[in-house]
Amino acid sequence: MKVGIGLPEKLVFLLMDTGGGLIWTQCEPCKNCYKQAYPIYNSRASITYRKLPCNHPLCKGDSARYQCVNGECVYDLGYLGGASTKGVASFETFKVPVDESNAKYIYNVIFGCSNDNQGMQFAKNGVISGVLGLSLSPDSLVSQTLDEDYRRFSYCLIPFDEAVVMAPSLLRFGADIPLPPTNIQTTPFVKPPAGTNYYLLNLQDVSVGFHRLGFPPDTFKPKQDGTGGCIIDSGALISRLDQNTINGRNAYMEVMDAFKNHYDYFKLQRIGKVAEGLELCYEYKQDFMEYATMTYHFEGADYNVESKYVNFYDTQAGYFCVALLPGNGKSLLGAWHQQNMRIIYDGKIGALQFATEHCATNNHIN
Repeated sequence: MKVGIGLPEKLVFLLMDTGGGLIWTQCEPCKNCYKQAYPIYNSRASITYRKLPCNHPLCKGDSARYQCVNGECVYDLGYLGGASTKGVASFETFKVPVDESNAKYIYNVIFGCSNDNQGMQFAKNGVISGVLGLSLSPDSLVSQTLDEDYRRFSYCLIPFDEAVVMAPSLLRFGADIPLPPTNIQTTPFVKPPAGTNYYLLNLQDVSVGFHRLGFPPDTFKPKQDGTGGCIIDSGALISRLDQNTINGRNAYMEVMDAFKNHYDYFKLQRIGKVAEGLELCYEYKQDFMEYATMTYHFEGADYNVESKYVNFYDTQAGYFCVALLPGNGKSLLGAWHQQNMRIIYDGKIGALQFATEHCATNNHIN
């Protein structure tokens, strides 16, 4: 998402992350910053920048998410996969687009001025400078914005092979969200366990192609200890299915076996693990068209992933892989399985809505 920060305004591109709360961008002076295509934001050059005081509730007390070190409110946030970001919690003015031609200024946004980033694996073109947190956490954009319209937001992820630098996916709010298509489906959010801020869904079963696995209803049920359940997370690239055995069933292994049976039937040549860490990979054949679909059966709604978005393809290297990873105690619907899908997070009705859509033509900023 393209966002303006500070005064004078500095343009940054932030990854929309519904699984995390912290909003952050790389910030000069850097201790350890990854290569970025655009100049890194410099807080010293903005007259609207100021640091979050140590007596702020997010830095002190029972609701603190950061900590005071040497008189500065700092954070050290780790991500799934081992990446991390460190920096100073701060205030700044944000200019957020609300449609293709208009923007809204949001003042005193709490965000992270990150100067120490490790293991970040964003797009290789170096456009992404940070993360836009959209979870239920108190430091997310959704929680910070008092305007009730921002309790309802939507995006449509342009397929990764179609996305270009100057046409990022657009985050829409409130009345600017396109009218839902006739095929819109709705599934309620599940209240997350205490101490968590995820958008949790009631996953009931999974299908591979036309084969429904038939998991018992409580296989993916959220537990009070924070395990279980299925998160929708736009900040995580690859979806995960819980690999823990519940009632004698291992969801991840059974789903992967279903994919294996499908491709073995067509006698595709299996290859070993690839650099992306995906386990089930095959030689790519240009004339092969029988790729399996995948369906997440949520409460009251079936989320169907088209076959071309189920897999990760590297046609130059000559292979494709089923885009699934094992989850440790939790399942997750990641960004790869959200391509070309209009997704609406509606806090007013407490539900997620979704429908297929051609995102590249209906949803970009020029």
